[in-house]
Amino acid sequence: MRITRALISVSNKKGVASFARALEKLGVDIISTGGTAELLRKEDVPVRDISSFTDFPEVLEGRVKTLHPRVHGGLLYKRGNALHEQQAKECGFQPIDLVVVNLYPFEATIQKPDVTLAEAIEQIDIGGPSMIRSAAKNYESVTVVVDPMDYDLVLEDMRDHEGETTLKLRERLAIKAFIKTSDYDRAIGSFLNREQSTDASFSLSLPLATRLRYGENPHQTAALYGDFDQHFKKLHGKELSFNNILDISAAAGLIAEFSEPTVAILKHTNPCGVGSDPDLREAWEKAFATDKQAPFGGVIVCNRPVTEELAKAISEIFSEVIIAPGFETEARALFQKKKNLRLIRALKPPSSEKTPQDIRSVAGGLLVQDRDAGQVIDLATKVVTNRKPTDAEMAAMIFGWRVVKHVKSNAIVYAASDRTLGIGAGQMSRIDASRIAVWKANEAGLSLKASAVASDAFFPFADGLLAAADAGATCAIQPGGSVRDEEVIAAANERDMAMIFTGVRHFRH
Repeated sequence: MRITRALISVSNKKGVASFARALEKLGVDIISTGGTAELLRKEDVPVRDISSFTDFPEVLEGRVKTLHPRVHGGLLYKRGNALHEQQAKECGFQPIDLVVVNLYPFEATIQKPDVTLAEAIEQIDIGGPSMIRSAAKNYESVTVVVDPMDYDLVLEDMRDHEGETTLKLRERLAIKAFIKTSDYDRAIGSFLNREQSTDASFSLSLPLATRLRYGENPHQTAALYGDFDQHFKKLHGKELSFNNILDISAAAGLIAEFSEPTVAILKHTNPCGVGSDPDLREAWEKAFATDKQAPFGGVIVCNRPVTEELAKAISEIFSEVIIAPGFETEARALFQKKKNLRLIRALKPPSSEKTPQDIRSVAGGLLVQDRDAGQVIDLATKVVTNRKPTDAEMAAMIFGWRVVKHVKSNAIVYAASDRTLGIGAGQMSRIDASRIAVWKANEAGLSLKASAVASDAFFPFADGLLAAADAGATCAIQPGGSVRDEEVIAAANERDMAMIFTGVRHFRH
């Protein structure tokens, strides 16, 4: 299958000129389109326009140029098949033995923050995928290249086989081509499905990032897909485990709630403690004071570069992972003495991540939902009790509300204006979650007097609120919405508590 004619039409022009020049030296007739042809001429590579090959002009602003029987006939007819050979001769089909195509940059286009639907649609390639599929279907005779990284591989094969490519290489490149067009179509379908607000179907295709040693437990196999490495960079330590990655993602989501200097400690994706302070060492002390037992082997996240002083404090306990936007030289050197500690640099602010969907596997399918980005504004207008909160109480409620969103349901958080005081997570009963949070605070020697209590969902009965008042809370923030809201409000008024109904629930299953 000697290559005598190639059709080259690429949007990513990296390396294409040198590739085409090498093909020409091997005696290959080169046909090209639009901007690719223009580039090759500038590089002194002999090239024929597609319009001279098809005897039909490029029309509709380039939308129709390769969608022509002479292109697809030249790709699809079976070499050596008497009927195909006869009909190809009658129709004037000249063989095209090599197709070099990469597609309009649809996926890069839709990543632009202000892209319009019309702009995205213009970047849907039609002729490119059609040529790729035609060539790949006839891989017994035709070589198809969709990745510039394969240019040298094709040239080497041709030089080793007197201008031919091997069937093994053509087959491999054809599989790669079909995967490419499949991923491309899936990206288009997912984007349009989202933009047009339909739920006709859901599809997702992500590249393999790395295979993991195991999943949540050693008997489970696991792998990571996507571009996790574009968001986080490991600076030191062992390879990340399945559970490390889950914890890192949870930590990034939690710390994104805070603009002030903040340190948070997590275990099994649940916050153990969160503290804010202009002095990062003080922020750490506040977070750590919430629970001094659970953080062992946990994950620590900071939204400021880690200082040497903070590193010294953190190093006093064993941690699995530390995440921050940066590390001072002395801090990094100190951490790197611990070979089992994973040191992670956050490459992007978590709030900049374009992750609109949360996906969970279920028996027989997937659950897909928008991520919980619910925000509450104008809290002062949402007070439902006779007494309005003081400024300090309002600050404490806001702090608690930021944290409780990231605690597994049923969730209760007791907080001051700059720190957590007690956290109860993942209980079947909300009153039990409150009891655990109070017990944790008592174990840590922290007073809940004048604290705020935050609940991820409404108090179904007054008993949960009364338990918080008995523990020392003077204000509460919760979604509201219970059929017994009036009873709960009345109980708050009887205890002279201030309470806010946010109208936003933060269940986290």
